[in-house]
Amino acid sequence: MVEQVLQTSGNGNGNGNGFKLFAGNANPELAKRVASELGIRLGDLKASKFADGEIRIEIQESARGSEVFLLQPTCAPTNDNLMELFILLDAFRRASAQNITVVIPYYGYARQDKKIKPREPITARLVADIIQMCGAKRVVTLDLHADQIQGFFNIPVDHLYGGPILGEYFIRKGFEDQEDVCVVAPDVGGVGRAKKLADMLKCPFIVIAKRRPAPNKVEVLEIVGDFEGKRCVMIDDMIDTGGSLASGAQALMDRGAKEVIACCTHAILSDPAPQRLQESCISEIVVLDTIDLPEHKRFPKLTVLSAAPLIADAIRRIHNKESVSALFGPWG
Repeated sequence: MVEQVLQTSGNGNGNGNGFKLFAGNANPELAKRVASELGIRLGDLKASKFADGEIRIEIQESARGSEVFLLQPTCAPTNDNLMELFILLDAFRRASAQNITVVIPYYGYARQDKKIKPREPITARLVADIIQMCGAKRVVTLDLHADQIQGFFNIPVDHLYGGPILGEYFIRKGFEDQEDVCVVAPDVGGVGRAKKLADMLKCPFIVIAKRRPAPNKVEVLEIVGDFEGKRCVMIDDMIDTGGSLASGAQALMDRGAKEVIACCTHAILSDPAPQRLQESCISEIVVLDTIDLPEHKRFPKLTVLSAAPLIADAIRRIHNKESVSALFGPWG
């Protein structure tokens, strides 16, 4: 048997906290930061590949009777990371773990949450069904693209919000309660998120009305609200190719905005996003580390904040049977 080793995490036995944290290969750095915040080590497992590319999982410590938290965002390569998650779940179920909570900082296929045309799949529901079938008893995730995805699961879903982390960053930068600051919703669907950030910053918010003639293409139709001469903070749940963000920012600048800063929870940054955003009129792009960003996706205008403290706090609260929603106050 030939195999290619991708990652080995952790060593030793036990952590003395009554639960264990394991991670797949999707975002190992975030997993290490979460473990550090919890004051534990990552559980010991090896995810490798056979010569033909099939995934092999080896859990290298006992999980029998344990409360297991399994961290694996389903980001690119999405299909590989999803399949690895399914196999990890099956492995822990067969290893007699007492309870398995899947921590999915970024939930892939979330944009396929409804039928738009005839004969289309609802892939977000399909993924939810398979996760449950493989043995997950609870899901923790951040900023789902569509809130209704929570209803695709028949198990508890703890939906975390990255907005307060972004808001605290802008408060530290002096954006709170300033007359020349406004928050921008890049589309009608983002109004709720923009209003909550505007409430944190004690400023007004505006809305960009746009249409999408095709996937990853956007046309700005109108901008509703007063933004002339102001520093505009655009907030979204994710940045993929960056086209919508760049065109919205350009429309703001062309119509009198003083500065545009963008922020989001999930930095997908598919090509050509890094170059497009670096060359855009946006002065800074602030994101969380829910998705691992290799060097070729990083650029000078990018600021990365960590979601690890939030995820670690949620894990601690779930283990202690405490409220998770209490983390967010008015934002939730």
